[in-house]
This record gives sequence, structure tokens and C-alpha cells, in this order.
Amino acid sequence: MSSRLRLGVDLGGTKIECAALRGDGTIELRRRRATPQGDYAGTLRTIAECVADVERELGPARPCERALGVAIPGSESPVDRRIRNANSVVLNGRALHADLEALLQRPVRLRNDANALALSEIAPDGAAAGCEVVFAVILGTGVGGAVACGSRVLDGHNGLAGEWSHNSLPWPRMAPAWGELPGPRCWCGQRGCIETLLCGPALAADAGAPDAAAALHAMRAGEPAARAAFVRYCDRLARALAQVINLLDPDAIVLGGGLSNVEELYTEVPARWGGWVFSPQAPRTRLLRARHGDSSGVRGAAWLWGRE
Repeated sequence: MSSRLRLGVDLGGTKIECAALRGDGTIELRRRRATPQGDYAGTLRTIAECVADVERELGPARPCERALGVAIPGSESPVDRRIRNANSVVLNGRALHADLEALLQRPVRLRNDANALALSEIAPDGAAAGCEVVFAVILGTGVGGAVACGSRVLDGHNGLAGEWSHNSLPWPRMAPAWGELPGPRCWCGQRGCIETLLCGPALAADAGAPDAAAALHAMRAGEPAARAAFVRYCDRLARALAQVINLLDPDAIVLGGGLSNVEELYTEVPARWGGWVFSPQAPRTRLLRARHGDSSGVRGAAWLWGRE
């Protein structure tokens, strides 16, 4: 790659962001637009418009590489290169890679958004720089995971590495008030998936709040139902991550997505997960907040042509 700016796109459930990344990993310019809901053709157009916005504003004095990296809420099948497992279900079964290359007339690389988060946060300026084994988690409208080993993000033989959120929540609580058995129905067709209990809308519903932000505000104000819902949330996250520690024994777990900004998680969850980790000593795994916040996805997307 040359010294020209790298372009990345983060395709989210509510917003689409395009950013131009400098060689040192800082963002030169970024622009966002709302994601068209349930509209595949509109999603393609909006991505193209975001890319055009950035390139137009930068102008010829700040040229960008033509190649584009895109972080998506799903993955590309290694068999037919169509999108699968996306909680933005309008993408599933679509030839997004080919459609974007045809529309934008440039090479495109797609990666799962959690993989893009991991790629951003294992970089030299990331929260997990220098770590040998890292598990990256998105906690937002949806939930996802990714595995990085030795500065490389793993895709896996089936392209499924890190698909943690569509496993069952481990060690389910039996009390009906917890609502964990058989668990909520997931869009994937199963019940009790980690995503159904750890996404932002799940926290809001458990607290009886309109959204996760309102649930957290009520919790901090001492509202009993919201506080109980947050305790359940931390307990579930601790169990889900303890299972990851038992399997991967990572140096660090990095949280991204909107709920990664909840400061209380970084004390509450490690204080709880030792009860399920298969070790008599407290786990040394660190729970870290993504250093680049909601820019991590778009940064990782831009690095698809620079660090892989």
C-alpha cells in the first residue's frame, strides 16, 4: 500500500459510516448516513454515497486508494460468497461483494464487523496491542465476537471463527424471573442465543425501558427494576465470557459497540466471571474497552487492505 489514504466502510444496523485512514491509523475524515431499513438496493446506494462524500470532500489534494474495506454485520460464505448470518437480515443471501464492486468499480474486501473491531484493536495503537490471544466482542443492537492470535484475525475453515453470540448462554439460571430457559427466540431460529440476552434491546426490555440508554440512566438513578436488570446483564456477560476464557484463555477481551461505553461493566463483569472459569485462581485475562470506540469498525475495515 502507498501513502495514499485508505478507505473503510462500517455497515451497521442503524448507520453507515465511511472513513479515510492515514498511514498512522488516525482518521482524516469520516461521514455517516442512516442505514435504509429493509432496503438492500438503498443500502448499496447509501454506501456509494458515503464513499463519494468522503472522496469529494478530501479532493485531489488528499487522494485515496481505490480499494475499499467494508465491515458488515454477518459474514461472507466461503462457498458462494453470499452473505449469511447477518442480523440485518436484508443482507442474507445477497452477493454484496460482487454488487459493491460492480457499483463502485473498485476492489472490495468484506469482513465481519467483530473481525474488523479485532483488527483495529490489535494494531499498535489499539487497546490490545502486543497481546498474543485476543477475543473481541461487539455489544450493541446485535452481538458478535472475533478471535485474534499472534496479530492475525482468524476467519476459520468455515468462516465462522468467533461466532460466539449464536451459542446458548452458558450455565442458565433456573429462576423464571431470569427468563433464560428456554430463552428468547432468536432471529437465527434457535432459542436462548447469547445475542438475544446481551444485545442493547434485551437490556432495555428487561428493564422496561424504551432503549438501553434509558435503562442505564434509570439504573444509575437507583430505580430497582433497572438495577435488577443490569445485575442480570452483568451476570450473563460474565458467564458468556467465562466460557470464552475456558476455551481460548485470551490475554485480553476487548469490548466494542455502544454498550462498551458502560463503565460499570469493567468492574462488575471481571468480579463475577471467576465463578465459572475453570481455575482456582482469579483469571488474569483483562477486560478492555476498545480504544477507538465507535471508530474501531471503520478503522478495521480500512486496514483490510493494509494489515492483513
